[in-house]
Amino acid sequence: MTEQRTTLLEFPCEFPIKIMGARVDGFAQAVLEVVTVHAPDFDGTLMEMRPSAKGNYLSITCTVNATSQTQLDDLYRALTAHPLVKVVL
Repeated sequence: MTEQRTTLLEFPCEFPIKIMGARVDGFAQAVLEVVTVHAPDFDGTLMEMRPSAKGNYLSITCTVNATSQTQLDDLYRALTAHPLVKVVL
Protein backbone atom coordinates (compact mmCIF):
# COMPACT_ATOMS: atom_id res chain seq x y z
CA MET A 1 0.00 0.00 0.00
CA THR A 2 1.41 3.40 -0.93
CA GLU A 3 1.13 6.26 1.47
CA GLN A 4 0.33 9.67 0.04
CA ARG A 5 1.86 12.63 1.83
CA THR A 6 -0.07 15.83 2.19
CA THR A 7 1.51 19.25 2.21
CA LEU A 8 0.33 22.72 3.09
CA LEU A 9 2.25 24.18 0.17
CA GLU A 10 0.65 24.98 -3.16
CA PHE A 11 3.03 24.36 -6.04
CA PRO A 12 4.66 26.08 -7.76
CA CYS A 13 5.82 28.45 -5.02
CA GLU A 14 8.86 30.41 -3.89
CA PHE A 15 10.49 28.40 -1.09
CA PRO A 16 13.45 29.65 0.98
CA ILE A 17 16.03 27.09 2.11
CA LYS A 18 18.70 28.01 4.65
CA ILE A 19 21.97 26.10 4.44
CA MET A 20 24.69 26.42 7.08
CA GLY A 21 28.25 25.21 7.06
CA ALA A 22 31.82 26.09 7.95
CA ARG A 23 33.07 29.25 6.29
CA VAL A 24 35.56 27.61 3.94
CA ASP A 25 36.59 28.23 0.35
CA GLY A 26 34.17 26.61 -2.05
CA PHE A 27 31.22 26.28 0.34
CA ALA A 28 28.95 28.74 -1.49
CA GLN A 29 29.89 27.24 -4.88
CA ALA A 30 29.18 23.71 -3.60
CA VAL A 31 25.76 24.79 -2.33
CA LEU A 32 24.99 26.49 -5.64
CA GLU A 33 25.92 23.36 -7.59
CA VAL A 34 23.62 21.15 -5.50
CA VAL A 35 20.73 23.61 -5.63
CA THR A 36 20.91 24.06 -9.41
CA VAL A 37 20.80 20.29 -9.96
CA HIS A 38 17.37 20.22 -8.32
CA ALA A 39 16.19 23.72 -9.26
CA PRO A 40 17.83 24.47 -12.64
CA ASP A 41 16.14 27.87 -12.90
CA PHE A 42 17.69 29.09 -9.61
CA ASP A 43 19.63 32.35 -10.03
CA GLY A 44 22.84 32.08 -8.00
CA THR A 45 23.17 35.86 -7.82
CA LEU A 46 20.18 35.85 -5.47
CA MET A 47 21.90 33.74 -2.80
CA GLU A 48 21.86 35.57 0.53
CA MET A 49 25.00 34.96 2.61
CA ARG A 50 25.61 35.84 6.24
CA PRO A 51 28.68 34.95 8.29
CA SER A 52 28.30 33.96 11.94
CA ALA A 53 29.24 36.43 14.67
CA LYS A 54 32.78 35.03 14.96
CA GLY A 55 33.06 34.39 11.22
CA ASN A 56 33.55 30.64 11.52
CA TYR A 57 30.29 29.66 9.82
CA LEU A 58 28.33 30.85 6.80
CA SER A 59 24.56 30.83 6.39
CA ILE A 60 23.24 30.79 2.84
CA THR A 61 19.58 31.31 1.95
CA CYS A 62 18.45 30.11 -1.46
CA THR A 63 14.87 30.86 -2.46
CA VAL A 64 13.92 28.35 -5.13
CA ASN A 65 10.90 28.06 -7.35
CA ALA A 66 9.58 24.79 -5.92
CA THR A 67 7.48 22.73 -8.31
CA SER A 68 6.69 19.73 -6.09
CA GLN A 69 7.19 18.20 -2.67
CA THR A 70 9.36 15.52 -4.28
CA GLN A 71 11.68 18.19 -5.67
CA LEU A 72 12.07 19.77 -2.22
CA ASP A 73 12.63 16.40 -0.54
CA ASP A 74 15.33 15.50 -3.08
CA LEU A 75 16.99 18.89 -2.64
CA TYR A 76 17.04 18.58 1.17
CA ARG A 77 18.49 15.06 0.95
CA ALA A 78 21.23 16.19 -1.45
CA LEU A 79 22.15 19.20 0.68
CA THR A 80 22.25 17.30 3.97
CA ALA A 81 24.41 14.59 2.37
CA HIS A 82 27.06 17.11 1.25
CA PRO A 83 30.15 16.97 3.51
CA LEU A 84 30.48 20.77 3.80
CA VAL A 85 26.88 21.27 4.92
CA LYS A 86 26.14 21.17 8.66
CA VAL A 87 22.43 22.16 8.82
CA VAL A 88 19.58 22.65 6.35
CA LEU A 89 16.39 24.45 7.38
